[in-house]
Amino acid sequence: MAQTREIRRKTGYHHGDLQAQLVEATRALVEEKGPDGFSVSEAARKAGVSTAAPYRHFKDREEMLEAVCAEGMRRHFAQMNASLEGIPRGDLRRVEALGRVYVGFAQREPGVFRLIFGSKHKGEALDKKAGDDVRPFELVQEEVAAILGRTEIDADVMHRALLLWTFVHGLSFLLIDDVASHKGLTIDLNPILADIGRRVFPEVSAGS
Repeated sequence: MAQTREIRRKTGYHHGDLQAQLVEATRALVEEKGPDGFSVSEAARKAGVSTAAPYRHFKDREEMLEAVCAEGMRRHFAQMNASLEGIPRGDLRRVEALGRVYVGFAQREPGVFRLIFGSKHKGEALDKKAGDDVRPFELVQEEVAAILGRTEIDADVMHRALLLWTFVHGLSFLLIDDVASHKGLTIDLNPILADIGRRVFPEVSAGS
């Protein structure tokens, strides 16, 4: 279960502080109870503000959930980028690092992960809230192209990027739903990610 970060309580807020405090309170409740298990008043109490305070920034609970989604997407993407530091461009270890971050985020924040990929909260509107520069799948495509030594995102690059995304996305849900352990399977993440990299890029692995 993801650790719940402590919500600091304040008697006086700046405009941005209050909004951020409410988003964090909502995020914590999503992890504790799921996206359908909290109310606006609960989020207000957890943030230490009046029950009317959330409506200064959000129309309703759905907008609060959208804000948690958008913030989670930005945080996830930042972690993906950070994982590439120190690894040479074109190295297979870069896609392995992206995979570790993807699965790790799901394990640390399963509630937010489910919320991001849920049927209610997705699409162009949510992408816009997260920011035009938050493009995780495009990042994967760029890394695939670099590994293959290509300058364009062609159909083959798209296909291999989709294979990688499908794998880590499915693996994430197997882990957070505890399906693997119920089947008696032990998942050692690093060897699995290295193996999927070799399988998606056999020509690169053979030449290394």
